[in-house]
Amino acid sequence: MGPGGTAVGREQEQQFGVYVHVPFCASRCDYCAFATWTDRHHLQTGYLAACRTDVQRLVAGGMPPATSIFVGGGTPSLLPPGELIAVLDLIPRTADCEVTVEANPDTVTPELVDTFAAGGVTRVSLGVQSMVPKVLAALGRTHDPANVTRSVELLRAAGIPTFNVDLIYGGAGESLDDWRRTLDAALELEPPHVSAYALTVEPGTPLADDTARHPDDDDQADKYLAACEALEAAGLAWYEISNWARPGHECRHNRLYWSMGEYQAVGCAGHSHRDGRRFWNVRTPERYIAAIAEGRSPVAGEERLDAEGRRLEALQLAIRTRSGVPATALPPDELDAMGGLVERIDAGDAADAIGVDLGGATTAAATASSQERIVLTVQGRLLANEVALRLR
Repeated sequence: MGPGGTAVGREQEQQFGVYVHVPFCASRCDYCAFATWTDRHHLQTGYLAACRTDVQRLVAGGMPPATSIFVGGGTPSLLPPGELIAVLDLIPRTADCEVTVEANPDTVTPELVDTFAAGGVTRVSLGVQSMVPKVLAALGRTHDPANVTRSVELLRAAGIPTFNVDLIYGGAGESLDDWRRTLDAALELEPPHVSAYALTVEPGTPLADDTARHPDDDDQADKYLAACEALEAAGLAWYEISNWARPGHECRHNRLYWSMGEYQAVGCAGHSHRDGRRFWNVRTPERYIAAIAEGRSPVAGEERLDAEGRRLEALQLAIRTRSGVPATALPPDELDAMGGLVERIDAGDAADAIGVDLGGATTAAATASSQERIVLTVQGRLLANEVALRLR
C-alpha cells in the first residue's frame, strides 16, 4: 500500500488514474506550449497547499483509489520533494499503484531520489530530449547531458523500480547522425522505457515564430525509423507509436489514457475524464489557488461525447497501440487499399492489448468481438493519422 490510502487487491481494482500538474519551470523550452511559468516560483507553497485541499475534497467526494498517479509539468523536480510527496500521500491508491514523477536531469539530487523512493514513487520520467549539446541548445534546453547518466545512477541507487528516458527528434540542426548518437547514448543507460517524440510546432511558441527552424517531415520519418531499429534491437518493444519498453515496464498511466479510462486531474490546467465527461481546470496557478481558497470548483469547462463519438475515438486511440483494432473497424475495400500500412494479426496474439492487462479496463476498441485485429506496420506508424481517419 502506498501512503495515504487503503490498499485493495488486484482482483478488486478498477483502473483509475490521478494526474497532478506542476506549472513551474526554471526556463521555458522554445517548443513548449504547456501551462508552465518561469516567474511564479513564489506561488509554490500556496499552490501545493491548494493541491492538498483539492485532493482532500475529491477523496471526501468519493474519488476511488488510484491505480496510477502521474506528476507532470512543468518541472515537478523543482519542488521541494517532501512537499510534493505530502500531496501524493493524500491520494488513496492500490497496493501496486504506479507513481510516476517527471524530472529534469539537472534537478535530480540524492535527497530528491531518496525522498521519492521513501514516498512511494515507482517511476521517474527523465526529460532528456537529446544527448547532443548543440541540439539541446537549438531546442532551448539547458541541462547538461552528463547529468543524465548521473541521474540514472542515483535512481538505481535509491531503488526506484523503473524509469523512462524521454527524447525528441527533428530539431533544427539535428542530423541523422546526431539522432543516432542520442539513441546510442540513451541505450548505454540500459533504460527500461524510452519515449521518442517527433518535434511539433505549437502555436504561440518561439519555435512557431521561427519558420527556419520548423521540422522537416521526411527528416523526421528517417529518424523515427532509426529509432525503431535501434530500440527494438536493444530489446525494447514498441507498444504505442512513440513508446518502447521492456516487458513489464510499460507506463500504466499512459495506457489508461489510450484506453479511454477514467482519471482525475489535480492542479491548474489539468484535464479529467470521469463518467463520460471530460473537464478541465482553470489554466493559471493564481486562479487555481483562488478557486480552492474560496471553496469553488477549479473546473473551467467540460464536454461530453455521444456514444458514437466515444466509440470512434476509442478506435483512433487504439490504432496507435500494438494491440490495434478489430478488423471490422476498417471497411474491406479500405483494408485492401492500405497494403503496407497495416497487417492482420490473430486476436490471441494481442495479449498485451490495452484493456486486457489493465485489470478490467474496457473500451469499445478492446472489447469488440473479432478473431482478427488490424495493427500498424512500421510504415503505417508514420501515417497513423491517415489510417485513423479511415476507421469506422
